[in-house]
Amino acid sequence: MEKSGRINSIIEENTLAILDASGLTDARDYDDDRLTFLEAVRASSIVAENTTAPSSKMFGAVFQILRDARSLELAVASYQLLCELDKRFPRVCISHGDKSESLQTTPLEFYVKEAWSPFVFGLESSYSGREVTDKNLGEPMDSSQFLVLIQGITQLGHGMGFQLSDSKPLGNMLLFQYLVSVLEGDFLPRNTVYKETKNWVLLRESLLNMLLGSRRISYKNLIRDCLSIISKGFYSHGKYSAHELEHAEKSPARIVKEQDTSLAFALVELEKGTCIALQKFLVLVMELDLSKKQADMHGLTSRADGVRTPLVEIILDELTYDKDLLLQFLLVFSDPKWKLEIILLYFRKYITKPSTRTRRSNNSSDDDTFHGILRCFSNGTSTKSIIKKISVDVGQLLLAHGFQAYLSLQLCVQQNAASGGDIVAVSLVQICKDMISAFRNLQTTDGGMEIIPIGKEALFTAATIVTLKSQQLERESSEDKSKASILEVAVGSLGTGIAVGIGAGVTITGSTGLGLEAERAEMTCQMVVFAAIVAFDGRHQPYG
Repeated sequence: MEKSGRINSIIEENTLAILDASGLTDARDYDDDRLTFLEAVRASSIVAENTTAPSSKMFGAVFQILRDARSLELAVASYQLLCELDKRFPRVCISHGDKSESLQTTPLEFYVKEAWSPFVFGLESSYSGREVTDKNLGEPMDSSQFLVLIQGITQLGHGMGFQLSDSKPLGNMLLFQYLVSVLEGDFLPRNTVYKETKNWVLLRESLLNMLLGSRRISYKNLIRDCLSIISKGFYSHGKYSAHELEHAEKSPARIVKEQDTSLAFALVELEKGTCIALQKFLVLVMELDLSKKQADMHGLTSRADGVRTPLVEIILDELTYDKDLLLQFLLVFSDPKWKLEIILLYFRKYITKPSTRTRRSNNSSDDDTFHGILRCFSNGTSTKSIIKKISVDVGQLLLAHGFQAYLSLQLCVQQNAASGGDIVAVSLVQICKDMISAFRNLQTTDGGMEIIPIGKEALFTAATIVTLKSQQLERESSEDKSKASILEVAVGSLGTGIAVGIGAGVTITGSTGLGLEAERAEMTCQMVVFAAIVAFDGRHQPYG
């Protein structure tokens, strides 16, 4: 053991010696040494047969290269290496204790390994307020530095002071993506064990909880910055298009300099990855809020846990008072569970509750479901009451995106269930019928209503599912009965382009009764699914 430790120490010294910049005058030599160092760390910790986890110094050196971001090549290489190391040597992991017993009956065991971390929260007083220099870039980040990083990305999104040739902002986006992956890797195992054991201490000690509970940051400002980036996108999206970049060399106007073309391509991909990471960060916070709410109900929390406004409420407030933000947020935010929850909460703010509640209504939670919301649009009186408080366009928008999220959730349930596909399909058909009815009542209430594009796509999808289910039931006694479920046909066949093949034409107008003139022609099931689902579930998730 002592010999092994001595060997590891020698490997560490030799590897870190590569970073010695004394005597180097050329910047390219400096960068080459760092690339060589990253390859040496990968060789000893990832590729070798007997791999060992890098020491804290080596981890810190790789992290410093990422934060420094002298070039895009170095930033990408260090980011990829850190992600690989985290997968190979996780800091937090869970396992089943007694492997001799059934995995369903053995309790989960939780392990936290003593390892290097890019965050430091318990000792913030030692790090906060220090100016970030080249010498301390390898040190862990505290909560205030994390907030500064988010604010920098927000400014980048607005195009403030950004030069395409500057690799630092690109490195910051990769840095943020890595930090979110660390938060996720720490939180998810803890939350899994918490759900089984109700041990709130596991989540109290999570990096995410300590970050959000820090007094050195404004929690609400942090969330608003995240929403701003997700909803408003990045400056380059309006400056460069993919078509322009692809033809930049042929363009007389030279949209971008030739040497910057690769950076422009990288920028677009990094922005997409950053938006995905921001969504993931928000979802983690909402999952933490949900677990904390449950812990509060069971009396597991204490004063030391503090009080924090649930993220869902903050998002709801922002969306309620900014209709433009609502539109962009729904277009971009793609997590079906929380997207549907936010939409349901939005509707509940404006749906009149009954003044008197019976014993049956007290026990019912129908108004807490998407089906319950659709039933509120089942007659003209309640529909008129709702669209008086929110515009008819907002109503269409929420219904269409809610339907999209509901479909995604139902598909996940059906794929994970061992049986009961028929039950899901039957309830789905009813949802589709209620969806069509809701739009019909909206149109009846507001005679001048024009169905918005995503509303048409939602109706396409609903009518397709109803028609396919009807045809499937007709063929149940025949030899060519379809084995695929209706939901898999409507949503799941996109990846392989499978044709449904269980019918001839589908007349969308006849199914909806909404007079969609452009869609009056009959199409095969395959064409309907392709036209409706691809647009509905693909185009409206630009970062998904």
